[in-house]
Amino acid sequence: MQKFTAVSGPAAPMLSANVDTDVIIPIQRLVGSGRTGLGPHAFERLRYNKDGSENPDFILNRPQYRDSPILLAGPNFGCGSSREGAVWALMGMGFRAVLAPSFGDIFFNNCFQNGMLPIRLPEETIRQIAAETEAAQGARHTRVDLARQVVVTPDGHEIPFDVDARKKDALLEGLDDIALTLRLKDQILAWQKADRAARAWAWETVER
Repeated sequence: MQKFTAVSGPAAPMLSANVDTDVIIPIQRLVGSGRTGLGPHAFERLRYNKDGSENPDFILNRPQYRDSPILLAGPNFGCGSSREGAVWALMGMGFRAVLAPSFGDIFFNNCFQNGMLPIRLPEETIRQIAAETEAAQGARHTRVDLARQVVVTPDGHEIPFDVDARKKDALLEGLDDIALTLRLKDQILAWQKADRAARAWAWETVER
């Protein structure tokens, strides 16, 4: 998993409420696909016209928000069905952090599992970052600093955010749950050895 320390760039505003995982990536795009190659299909119902051309009215198609590493979202972002592909699609667009007042619970946890940082901030704060970004016209960027746990707005305001300490360390080191578990391999093997000696009956296998 890719490490996350800090990212800086224009914060792209997509502030509608209840943007669900099917809007982020349609389920048919996940059939037979892996983690890569989903970026062009993210938000495709909003992003493209019926003829396949880009929709100029879609906010993320605006030149200043192309390749933005930070997404400003509305309440309950990522709600709906469980879909890791939603995170993969966003990362395929270049996003590494999503700031929203609230998230779908499964989407929130999937972000941490795949190297994306989801941050909960008050809706008023997110709208203020969007306003500062628009006023800056690309001259100043937003910075998300996980190590310091602050968001620095285009006007230089520092906004602290909360993050679970274990999830923070995992992102900083680029470790998913499997990698975190493997760090404890020696302790796990030692426990298994001791438990096998103390409770041999529990480790017996039945021959068939």
